This record gives sequence, C-alpha cells and structure tokens, in this order.
Amino acid sequence: MAQQQAREGRLRPARRLTLAEDVYESIKTLVMDHILPPGERVNIDALARELDVSPTPVREALARLEADGLVRKRPLSGYTTTPLLNRAEFDDLFDVRLLLEGATAGRAATHATAVQRQRISAEAGANIDVEAGDGYRRHATFTTLDATFHDLIAEAAGSPLLRDSITRLHAHLHLHRLYFPPNGAPDTTIEHQRIADAIIAGDSPAAVDAMRAHLTAARERHLPAFDRLRAPEAPHGSA
Repeated sequence: MAQQQAREGRLRPARRLTLAEDVYESIKTLVMDHILPPGERVNIDALARELDVSPTPVREALARLEADGLVRKRPLSGYTTTPLLNRAEFDDLFDVRLLLEGATAGRAATHATAVQRQRISAEAGANIDVEAGDGYRRHATFTTLDATFHDLIAEAAGSPLLRDSITRLHAHLHLHRLYFPPNGAPDTTIEHQRIADAIIAGDSPAAVDAMRAHLTAARERHLPAFDRLRAPEAPHGSA
C-alpha cells in the first residue's frame, strides 16, 4: 500500500506534446527514487496504465534507460531495474574515473577551443544548488548540470574514444541513485571552478590535479551510502 501511494506521488499523466520525454522522465524518477526497487522486474503494461499511455512509449523509455544503465533487458524475461553499486563496484568506478577523467581534463587544457573554454567556464559558474522537493526531483537539476560539466570537458579533450568511455560509465546516475550527499553542492561548485580555471589557463598538470582532487572528494562524499545501506530504517534520499 505504501509503495503504491509513493508510486502515485511520483507519476503523472504524460503531456501529449512531449509524450516520449515525459514517460522517460517519469519512469526514470521511479527508478532513481527506488519506487521501482533495485533488481525488480518492470511491468510494462502496469506502467502504461499508470501513465495513461500505450505500452509503446514505455518500451521506448525503457530502451533509453537501458542505455543509461538503469535497467537491464534479458531475453524472454523483459526488463529489470539495475542493482545498486556495491562497495567493490563503487571503488572500481572511482578508480576508472580518476584514470580517465584526470587524463581528459589534462587534454582539455591543451586541446579546447576558445568556445569550449567559454562554455566550460559558464557551466562551472552555473547555479547547481539543490532545489526544494523530495527524492530525485530534489537534485535532478544538480545531476544534469554536473553531468553536463564533465561531458563538456570530455568533448573538449578532442578524443572521441575517451569521451565515449566516460559517457558509458553513467557515473552520475548510478551514484545519485545510490546516495545523494545533501550538502555536496557548494563543494562541487568550488571544485568545478578550479578545474575550469586550469583548463582556461591551458595548464594541463593543474587541470589533472584539480579533476583528481574533485573526484577524490566526491568519493568521500558518497561513502556514507554504504552506512545507509546497512541501516534499512533510514529512508533513501533523506538528509
């Protein structure tokens, strides 16, 4: 009963003019907020009824969420939500990010165009404060802007292979689904600005150091997730 009420609080009838995007965002919110719990089978017909749409846009949304790494499709079994990162996977994710994104920031400092430097600077200065609300919607803007900043740097590095490798990690969605640090936005803003300053100055070693310092700090901010996972009485997303 409680789960059904929570689902109803996250779902809304999709607007017809933006049907595909509405359905995608609605189901994504259910996954990020664990209303569709990790590792659970996704009922396409039930979601279609709740969203008041046909099954087609639901299937399209699930295909996008599969690319995001938030659901998995298995032959003859349909879709299931992806399990949460465990501690070993979490550590592995950050080890890979430190290698890839540190190198990417260094390349961006030497390869970025004037326009790309300007965009990185503007994105670093964007307001990524956590908004009012609850659950994923409370920090969806932060998640989007944070991901955009890192993607701009990957683009500016001038290596499609590096950029594709970073994009495939989908680190922001996985981490914020696991746990969202309630007070992390101000620190992230400062760290992003240091990275941007080094890239704008064309200082490759400083850009590498700033990115690695940012990721190391982000790792520490997310570590409390594993204490929360060991304490089931603590609701997901609470401060």
